[in-house]
Amino acid sequence: MSALPTPSPEHPALSVRCRGLADYTTTWREMQAFTDTRTAASPDELWLLQHPPVFTLGRNGKTEHLLQHTGDIPVIHVDRGGQVTYHGPGQLVAYPLLDLKRRRLGIQSLVRILEQSVINLLADYSIRAGRRDKAPGVYVDGRKLAALGLRVRRGCCYHGLSLNVDMDLSPFSMINPCGFAGLEVTRLADLGIDVPLDAVTGQYRQHLERLLNGPAHE
Repeated sequence: MSALPTPSPEHPALSVRCRGLADYTTTWREMQAFTDTRTAASPDELWLLQHPPVFTLGRNGKTEHLLQHTGDIPVIHVDRGGQVTYHGPGQLVAYPLLDLKRRRLGIQSLVRILEQSVINLLADYSIRAGRRDKAPGVYVDGRKLAALGLRVRRGCCYHGLSLNVDMDLSPFSMINPCGFAGLEVTRLADLGIDVPLDAVTGQYRQHLERLLNGPAHE
């Protein structure tokens, strides 16, 4: 593989933090605090982690998409876009904390970069993945593999993307994933990709960094 581009005014440095298994609410509050206190000189960060089982409902999310009692799995109303999704161990979660103005990056371009990073990862295994209009995320044969939701505040973003690697998918049956009734979900393990999550994390990080360090997008 070729070396990653060197940080420059056009390609600001990105500090990557692998945070292991992290409580959702604690992580969310830390993202908010980071965004609210950062300055023009603050480096961008990328947090890579997993969460214990949790459902999250976006700020315009409808509770009707919770189809049944969720038992011991908490439901947390959060400030990202989108409807309801599930996080759990065995899922890679990537939170890009970026100064979008400094990167000259529009929100729709960032969405496409996050989607493309997963599409490129799947291509490493000769698996074809794609997008859907008006339904952000990454899909393989009509099943959702990766979901995303973002929040922009003061020209900076937080929240991000979740990629199902080798997780228990059964909690998705308790919801309409991302607000779509009957939407099936999948995971890398079911696509024949038997790779440890740590290895997937490293591959994904490289794909995302390459895209972020590509040409600026407005």
